[in-house]
Amino acid sequence: MAKRSLQASNEGIRKAKQAFNHKGWTQEYLARQVGLDSRQPIWKFFTGKPVARKIFHEICLTLALEPEDIVQRLEFEPDEDLASQQILKSKNSTIIDPLVIKVRAAHSEKIQHQCGTIRLLDVARTVELDELFVDVNVVEEINSQRWLDISDLQKFDNKALDKFDSEEVTTKRITGLQAIDKSSKLILLGKPGAGKTTFLQSIAILCNQGKFQTQRVPIFISLKDFAENMDYDDKNYLLSYLIQEFSICKITQQELEYLLHEGKALILLDGLDEVADKNSDRINKVISNFLDIFYKNIVIISCRIAFRHQKFKGFAEVEIAEFTKLQISTFAKKWFAAFAKNNLRLRKTLASKFIDTITLPENRLVQNLASTPLLLNLTCLVFQYLGDFPTKRSEIYQQGLELLLVRWDEARGIKRDEIYRNLTLTQKIKLLSYIAAISFETGDYFFEESKICQLIADYLYLLPNAPTDIEDLQVNSKAVLQAIELQHGLLVEQARGIYSFSHLTFHEYFTARNFVANGDQKKLEQVANHLFDKRWREVILLTSEMLRSFDNLFQLMKQQIDKLAVSDETLKSFLTWVMQKSSTVTSDCHPSAIRAFYFTLVLPPHYFLSRNQTLAISLDNHLAGKLADDLALDLALIHIIAVSLALTPEIFCKRISAMKLALDIDYLLQNHSSLYESLHSLKNELPSSQQDREILKAWWQSNGQSWTTRLNEAIIINRQIGYNWQFSNEQLQLIQQYWEANSLLVYCFSTASNVTPNLREMIEETLILLPDKLIRS
Repeated sequence: MAKRSLQASNEGIRKAKQAFNHKGWTQEYLARQVGLDSRQPIWKFFTGKPVARKIFHEICLTLALEPEDIVQRLEFEPDEDLASQQILKSKNSTIIDPLVIKVRAAHSEKIQHQCGTIRLLDVARTVELDELFVDVNVVEEINSQRWLDISDLQKFDNKALDKFDSEEVTTKRITGLQAIDKSSKLILLGKPGAGKTTFLQSIAILCNQGKFQTQRVPIFISLKDFAENMDYDDKNYLLSYLIQEFSICKITQQELEYLLHEGKALILLDGLDEVADKNSDRINKVISNFLDIFYKNIVIISCRIAFRHQKFKGFAEVEIAEFTKLQISTFAKKWFAAFAKNNLRLRKTLASKFIDTITLPENRLVQNLASTPLLLNLTCLVFQYLGDFPTKRSEIYQQGLELLLVRWDEARGIKRDEIYRNLTLTQKIKLLSYIAAISFETGDYFFEESKICQLIADYLYLLPNAPTDIEDLQVNSKAVLQAIELQHGLLVEQARGIYSFSHLTFHEYFTARNFVANGDQKKLEQVANHLFDKRWREVILLTSEMLRSFDNLFQLMKQQIDKLAVSDETLKSFLTWVMQKSSTVTSDCHPSAIRAFYFTLVLPPHYFLSRNQTLAISLDNHLAGKLADDLALDLALIHIIAVSLALTPEIFCKRISAMKLALDIDYLLQNHSSLYESLHSLKNELPSSQQDREILKAWWQSNGQSWTTRLNEAIIINRQIGYNWQFSNEQLQLIQQYWEANSLLVYCFSTASNVTPNLREMIEETLILLPDKLIRS
């Protein structure tokens, strides 16, 4: 006869203490969770003393442990024949194993029908799960449950925020299957579109194919559909539902109940958050009643991260992690193989192009969005039709927001029942834009719940028929915050009571929308005032894309650039030289591109912008090909100067050949006889590279400085380049700001809407120039 009390083994105590410490509870708190008035049974449990069988099971399940893994393996009294235990196990095995095989075979077709295919938004056909599914990772520490101070999160700059949920800044990831192996009772959390349903489908199919949990029967249930047809008078409706489902495939009630009692089911309950509010409490009770009876089975319940779900006893929680670069790449290869309308070779080519393009620095925000499977599908779809990402990034962000704000829940037939439903789509966008702009302007990427609720309340107060009572507004604002997180995942709880936008991309996009919607002169001036702040780069770009006319913003940005140009005397002199030098050059390229060419050509060789021609090429792509003779000559001369400045007595013996090679530019000097003679004379002065190392070292020590000086003088006299501008670090920083601001202006110009011919001409004529009044003076 089985004992009425159980005790933990030494190994079981170790596992239990580890789980207990991980949760950070006290024994008193655990006692309350189990439903005990005293912590004495908890103390007995952890010291290996016998406790009542029911309490033993409750403690284990509350700690997300299997009782069988914790209990001392002694289910018979010491004087009983241990052989009888083995006989019982053997007898049980001969009954249950064939039954599992029978039920798996009978239920296999149903599982394949339920879970074997997936349908993606905006894709006309379904696809086999195996064709598209990518293994997911999960994190065991839920962000929203972390106890962090807001200062711990604010240390991230905007580059780190792009990766806020990546491996670099979050807890260790494990695979989804590893999580199931660690805990037989799981709540699988995730943002909208994170792939929760698809992951549960994949588990069901793997089990069905005998590749995972082969001794169990997979059971997949959509809780939304289940709740809509639930019999409210049946306390054990989940069991009744399964009995009815399995009777279709000729499995009797007795067989099913025996299977469930033996823990031979892998039960997948999908979409707890999708259950209508009126059915929520009832569903929780039905699930709890079922689990109290059939506690041995593996059970996984999926739910959106923001849903305030019931804490089922014995369940661990994990969160689906965002896709890594490798997972994005794997998904893209599978997506284009499945859906691209080309032959196999072209599909692979398109997939490779997508992967290469999305990893470019300028597409980091698109890649940031693509870490969510739902939005990754959208980016693949857009790329398939365009062969690239849209020049206007705002277009793909807008489509992504439409998916999250409207279409994702609509496609799944989900209707939410809160105050938030009374807001129109336009009002929701304006609310999010208001929150984004206020927080972005103050540099707050993370905000406390009280602060964001106050911003929501401020917005709600201005709406027609809004409540005027402060307490009502506060209650409504919290409900709206929870609805935004639950339904769209656009705002997420990053730690207890601390929120942020789910992606920096959306924070920047909504900020830009706020400026566009209120696009008066003062707002545009506010945008232009942040021209030299790198943090605002994407906001300025997105604003310029969405404005109906770019003219006013251009004028304001140009004014800021001109102010910078005259803020330092050395910078003014440098820009004056750039203008004068460019005017002497013979080239068919646009004058602004020539000015951009010389602007970086003569910067100190060690400086990171030295000879960076991306701005020049963006103004005239002919500069990416064969250069005009004047430009080619000056580029070669700057290279000669850079090589000479890098020489020291110690390395002269190794670099003398490079110096002579750099001076070998006769083909560029045909019309420059004076410079030709000077360079030839200097080249002939150099000793033979075959001489002894010490001789070469001594030669450079004695002659190097004089030789380099004469080289510079010859180049300055003949080509007016090679001046030592002696920029300070502060001046180099101004030069960087000036170059980046002009580059941003050109990029805005290329993506902005309705650029007038007059504006286009003005941009092309005035870039990299001092203001007119200063030039005239």
